[in-house]
Amino acid sequence: MEVVAKLNDLRMSPYKVRLVVDLVRGLNVVDGLAVLKNVQKKCSLYVEKLLLSAISNWEQKNGVLGTDSSLLITTIKVDGASMLKRLKPAPQGRGHRIRKRSCHITLVVSSFKNVVDDESKL
Repeated sequence: MEVVAKLNDLRMSPYKVRLVVDLVRGLNVVDGLAVLKNVQKKCSLYVEKLLLSAISNWEQKNGVLGTDSSLLITTIKVDGASMLKRLKPAPQGRGHRIRKRSCHITLVVSSFKNVVDDESKL
């Protein structure tokens, strides 16, 4: 059974968030939380909070504690969101555009048994 958790409009560049997200993709939940605790990036706090939310969603849906190693981070993706566009003064009366980026993060958690069953059907 899969459970989805989403974080919309995070005021951080998608490129910076993807650096952290790539570290935890495909890991089980316990290892993913351990990696996120030790990463020295600001966005790791937001991804960790999102992962804890996905675990909580899974527990609510199934009625079983999901902090053991039977849960996997099957899919995690970072998409670009809207940009704030600002102007910065430049020489000779011009203005250079500054794009303040934001992103959406989608995280899917499923139990290890379901992932193995899905692969065996292929």
